Amino acid sequence: MRMRRWQSGNGLMAQVRLKGINRVRKRLADGTVAIYYYHRATGTRLLGDPRSADFLIAYTDAEKITPKDTGTVAGLIRKYLGSLKFERKRETTKREYRRILTVMEAEFGTMPQRALASPKVRGVFLGYQERIGRKHPREADNRLSVLSAVFTHAAAMGEIADNPIRGFERLYHSDRANFIWTESDITRFMENAPIELQQALILAIHTGQRYGDLIRLRWADDDGEALTLTQSKGGAKIYVPCSGALRRMLNGMDRRGPFILTRADGRPWFTEKNDKALSKAWREHARTVGITELHFHDLRGTAVTLMNEAGVSIQQVAAITGHTMQSATRILEKYGARTRRLAKAAIVSWENAKETQFANQLQTGPVENRTSGGKVV
Repeated sequence: MRMRRWQSGNGLMAQVRLKGINRVRKRLADGTVAIYYYHRATGTRLLGDPRSADFLIAYTDAEKITPKDTGTVAGLIRKYLGSLKFERKRETTKREYRRILTVMEAEFGTMPQRALASPKVRGVFLGYQERIGRKHPREADNRLSVLSAVFTHAAAMGEIADNPIRGFERLYHSDRANFIWTESDITRFMENAPIELQQALILAIHTGQRYGDLIRLRWADDDGEALTLTQSKGGAKIYVPCSGALRRMLNGMDRRGPFILTRADGRPWFTEKNDKALSKAWREHARTVGITELHFHDLRGTAVTLMNEAGVSIQQVAAITGHTMQSATRILEKYGARTRRLAKAAIVSWENAKETQFANQLQTGPVENRTSGGKVV
């Protein structure tokens, strides 16, 4: 509930209590922050200054709207799209969510909200997932995942008792934990790569951060000793001390704008509608040097593996990269335990440990024949 003041034509001040307004802060591409207001129930954008009469009129008009989808799954979708939680997502994410929810509304929009309490409704959604998943398993999972976000929000707001598809099992499994950039891969990629791609590789290898967070890192996030960022996925605040190599690169870079990684002309690698430009340029160069199976995203797992090879504990790895302990462990179980450097390091430790000294002294010796009752034993 918010208190708004308006000045009438006769100069008198009026106070009106407004409720159901979402206030959304958004950082624009030029670095400035804009504030938008939305009518929570209908998702209607409220234009004008919140203290103006025009704002009050817009709010009053929005209050008069009775959504035709009230009491249905479509109504829950509409409320989610008008929520602050949705508005805080990146534009590219919101565009994908809208695409998926348009499809899901066409399929389930008329379903009564009360039907979500039935124990059989989960089977209806899982049956839909299986039908779509026969040809497009990843798309089927994504559709259910976005719809699950709608139901989770509805449950949190008291619209429904619980999310009926919470914890559904995915059909598509794409585990790239064992796709790691080796030293030869990195050397091959770096040779003749544009300086902008070289900078991206070094930053990724030395921080272990996700693609979307790397292209949005700002010079303001660098305090001269470490990089500090809030990860877009999960919202974890990460503190990454800079290695010597990373610090030398950062200190030697031209600061052509607010962002650390930029294109050759100084523009950021992302726009409000598209953040795939660096990924595309990366893929094109990788193909020219014969690297086809490895992606930019695989540098994150590579960083985990390299840290482990350097003797960094899993807890320390997770503190830097923001991985969960389970995820970091899974990467190391898939690949890290089988790297040659780790194997060699293990033998060096074995040979120099006091606890294994007896084992290192073991050697074969001559076998002496002994007799017992005329038989050689």
